[in-house]
Amino acid sequence: MANITGVKFITMGELLLRLSPPNYEKIRTTDEFKVTYGGAEANVAAALANLGVDSSYFTVVPESSIGKAAIRYLRSNDVHCSPCIYSNEGRMGIYFLEEGFGVRSSKVTYDRKDSAFSKYDYSKIDFKEKLKGFTWLHLSGITPALSQNCRKLVLYALKAAKELGMTVSFDCNFRSALWGWQEARDCITEFLPYVDVLFGIEPINLRDENGKDMKDGLSMNPSYKEQDRIFRELHKRYNFKAIGRHVRYVHSGSENSLKAFMWYDGETYESRTFRFNILDRVGGGDAFASGMIYAIMRGMNPDEIVNFAVASSVIKHTMHGDFNITDDEESIKKLMNQEFEIRR
Repeated sequence: MANITGVKFITMGELLLRLSPPNYEKIRTTDEFKVTYGGAEANVAAALANLGVDSSYFTVVPESSIGKAAIRYLRSNDVHCSPCIYSNEGRMGIYFLEEGFGVRSSKVTYDRKDSAFSKYDYSKIDFKEKLKGFTWLHLSGITPALSQNCRKLVLYALKAAKELGMTVSFDCNFRSALWGWQEARDCITEFLPYVDVLFGIEPINLRDENGKDMKDGLSMNPSYKEQDRIFRELHKRYNFKAIGRHVRYVHSGSENSLKAFMWYDGETYESRTFRFNILDRVGGGDAFASGMIYAIMRGMNPDEIVNFAVASSVIKHTMHGDFNITDDEESIKKLMNQEFEIRR
């Protein structure tokens, strides 16, 4: 575990109660659920905290035993939760997960309407004060999909972070169960001028002179040349420090491959391809984001950054729950270099 001096990371988003049947059962046949907690931003905070980064999290949870248990779960992963708010209005957001196996895919069902996080009035918060002393802010595209209040939260936080000179990362993270494609593109595009490190290239408007989006028709498995062209256009418009995206090949519900592309310092880099079996896929994208953030913080070279990010995601797929709880950089580096011998 490395202690990265001078870095104080904070992320903001909704913390969810996760309920999933054991042993790959289906919801309609189970008589018990495994309980854990997660959420895109919380997953990133926990992964970085486990790797030794000073990592904080802001959310709003109900003033109840469930809300307190959720925060305690994050604290048990060394995430600082003093920025969090307990609210008397709203409920805990929930999601149900049926874990896929073999030819059967995983399935997520949300139950998060009227949550404490989505209902909170964020105009009451002084975000410059909330973010004071932090050096890196991470947000995701799931938050603005939840409510108008949450869209305001994202804009308030982005503007405050820019005024404070923080590094800002943003994961596009589209969820079709929460909002429409074009609505998401229009909304997230508004945030991009405030962002330094971008994860994913959709949903974003990237229109050419004829009004056609330059990403429409892009292969789900793009070539290096195709991906480089899109990265260059995004960078030209928004001057990102880095852009990362992973590409997933689904062989079955239990076996996938991953690789990634990254724009960094004026060039596009491509990672190795990793093929692996899946124990729990949820949080894989967040593990990729946290791996890339960590590698940038550590000052790794671009080839190492993109491969470390993918290896972080791959290793997360071997763990139950939303969090990548790997607590040593060396484990990820060994996987990234495809070394599988027993460590003694």
